[in-house]
Amino acid sequence: MVLRVAIVGSGPAGSSAAETLAKAGIETFLFERKLDNAKPCGGAIPLCMVSEFDLPPHIIDRRVRKMKMISPSNIEVDINIEKEEEYIGMCRREIMDGFMRDRAATLGAKLINGTVHKLDIPTNNTDPYTLHYADHSDGSLEGTMKSLKADLVIGADGANSRVAKAIDAGDYNYAIAFQERIRLPDHMMDYYQDRAEMYVGNDVSPDFYAWVFPKYDHVAVGTGTMKVNQAQIKKLQAGIRARAAHRLVGGEIIKVEAHPIPEHPRPRRVRGRVALVGDAAGTVTKSSGEGIYFAAKSARMCAETIVQASNGGTRIPTEDDLKQYLKQWDKKYGLTYKVLDILQTVFYRSDATREAFVEMCADRDVQKMTFDSYLYKTVVPANPLIQMKITAKTIGSLLRGNALAP
Repeated sequence: MVLRVAIVGSGPAGSSAAETLAKAGIETFLFERKLDNAKPCGGAIPLCMVSEFDLPPHIIDRRVRKMKMISPSNIEVDINIEKEEEYIGMCRREIMDGFMRDRAATLGAKLINGTVHKLDIPTNNTDPYTLHYADHSDGSLEGTMKSLKADLVIGADGANSRVAKAIDAGDYNYAIAFQERIRLPDHMMDYYQDRAEMYVGNDVSPDFYAWVFPKYDHVAVGTGTMKVNQAQIKKLQAGIRARAAHRLVGGEIIKVEAHPIPEHPRPRRVRGRVALVGDAAGTVTKSSGEGIYFAAKSARMCAETIVQASNGGTRIPTEDDLKQYLKQWDKKYGLTYKVLDILQTVFYRSDATREAFVEMCADRDVQKMTFDSYLYKTVVPANPLIQMKITAKTIGSLLRGNALAP
């Protein structure tokens, strides 16, 4: 018996899963609707992802070592990464996704340019799943309808996952991200050589932040807000353009894009022999809105679980086997998600709390702990005295801004 696994979606999540499974000799089918897709995304990745996923230098557009935080009243705080070897990677998703997808195919995953429309659920625990899809390999938008049988299915098809709907995985709250790619004159782009900016304030987002992230030959300027505020998204985008206007002089909008961002995990991430990973599972963090690393990591952990449970592809894993991936995931990253959820709840609820947040970011100990946590994806335990100092500064900042609610 040769285990067959179908993966729907070839972003960082799907491609990471496909690579792991193909290396183990498992027959792997990787579906992608649009091979030249440029997913709307801020495109920031932590340093640990570069090494963990063996990403080559050419997919990193910019190595950001300077971050500028701008408060509602336009107070600016500079946060610098002091170690030369450390940086935040800025990528264009079409470049990174293409590289990871092609590498998975080179290692043995069978890439299918197709749109999965329907997933048939078997009536027992041994029959295969059937995926019905439109094959676009002939270049047509409509495609030719085909089907494929697989023992397991991994849904890596984003926030609007059809796989999640097929297994009744439940819904989640989500945010809307809106972004413009703006090409700047060379003399204006020089400022963003190794610098990114984050803006907070009700004018740019009532519950998130806005950003200016540098890419290869342009900057990504965008904002995000919860679904309930999505009618305001263009007004909020106008807000970030106005706040950053002095840095965007002479800029030309070359692309406008938007996409949903899940705000918490789906109620069910594994059902039967189907597992959800990445945005489909809801692995995006609160506060930072980061999803790329966690998408790839969740998918790799899921694929590793399949390889182990299948004895190298000689046994069909069960639902209980797949749920081991979730247990490992929640154990490793549960605290990170809780901490970031608390930060968003405390600091993004009013302009007063946002002022306090930016003020707190000026502290060197806060900066070091934040960057260490972001770059290496751990909640870094601080020295108790430093932790007491940070706590005191947090409360003091909130009190000075009259930001503590009764």
